[in-house]
Amino acid sequence: MLELVNSKVVKSTVAPGSPTLARRGSMLFHQGDVRFVPHTIGGAGGMPRMGAVAGMAGRMMSGEHVAMMAAEGSGTVHYGHAGLHVSVIDLDGTGLLSVEASRLLAHSGALSTSVVPLTQQGGVRGAVRGAMTGQGMFTTQVAGRGQVAVLSHGGTVEIEVGPHRPQVVVDPQAYVCHRGTLTVDISTNVGWRDAVGRGSGEAVQLAIGGAGTVWVQASEQKF
Repeated sequence: MLELVNSKVVKSTVAPGSPTLARRGSMLFHQGDVRFVPHTIGGAGGMPRMGAVAGMAGRMMSGEHVAMMAAEGSGTVHYGHAGLHVSVIDLDGTGLLSVEASRLLAHSGALSTSVVPLTQQGGVRGAVRGAMTGQGMFTTQVAGRGQVAVLSHGGTVEIEVGPHRPQVVVDPQAYVCHRGTLTVDISTNVGWRDAVGRGSGEAVQLAIGGAGTVWVQASEQKF
């Protein structure tokens, strides 16, 4: 179980059979009988699954790779990273969370992760979106039932997209992650002022539609 201590620290309760996975080096302090072991990305419940080696290779080639560790045993562990803000997202097993690996702080050991090329999420436009958000050519998908702690500059705003708000337009650098059956496309508004460097600085945006949730950070600073 993940619980926010404050805006920049999250506490994990570890129990036998219920490990927590976190980015290596993010442990601040722990109590109880807790041990830390390296974890192979691409698995569930602390165990690697088929395709983990290919997923690891894809992450390393694209920069979509963050070394992880598993906290096992019985006790509590506190995590944080570089003074960044932390948000905890609950997954109920019915949808995927798409997030870049560099924003992952920790997640329940029962959740599984996989690497997906952005070309599968919109073809060439998906790849362009990855370049604009800083994700590169791949993104990380988290599935299952549990909790995910993600990092952001300045905290996040949770935006519901659906019948009452069929679309939201997001600055690429402010985008953090999304969950649900959403489409993410490139929206451009380029005029002559942008061409000569006198524009608003918002010429390229992300148009997100469908049904789901989008998390946006309170900053346009990339990771």
